[in-house]
Amino acid sequence: MNNRTVPAPPHFADKFGYSQARRVGDFIAVSGTPGRDASGAVVGEGDAYAQARQALENVKRSVETLGGRLDQVVRTRIYLTDMSHIWDIGRAHLEFFGGIDPATSLVKVTGFFDPKILVEVDCDAVVVAG
Repeated sequence: MNNRTVPAPPHFADKFGYSQARRVGDFIAVSGTPGRDASGAVVGEGDAYAQARQALENVKRSVETLGGRLDQVVRTRIYLTDMSHIWDIGRAHLEFFGGIDPATSLVKVTGFFDPKILVEVDCDAVVVAG
C-alpha cells in the first residue's frame, strides 16, 4: 500500500507529531496550510488574497509531491479570520479550482498560531488512474 508523507515544518512536527500531508493508498489528506514561503515567512502580510494564493500553491505542492493532481482534490476547507476577505480568498480558490469545483467549506476562526496569518487551506484528494 502506498503510504507516504510530506513532513511538517520541524518546529511544529517535533511539538505536535503530524505531517503536512499524508497519502495512504489512493487517499491524500493535506493539513491546514498557511501562506508561508519556503523559509517559513508569512507571504503578503495583511493581504488575504496573497496569503490564499500562497497557501494554495503550498497545498498544490503537497498533493503533487504525493503523486496527486489538483483535479483529484475532492474537498477543500478554508479557514479565515475575517469574513470581509471572503471574495479575495474566493478569487484565489477559483484560480486553482475553477472547473474542478471540489466540495468546499468556509469557516471563520478567531485566529491562528501566528497572528499574521489570515487564511489556511486544507484538502482531501483521491488519486485515480487516468
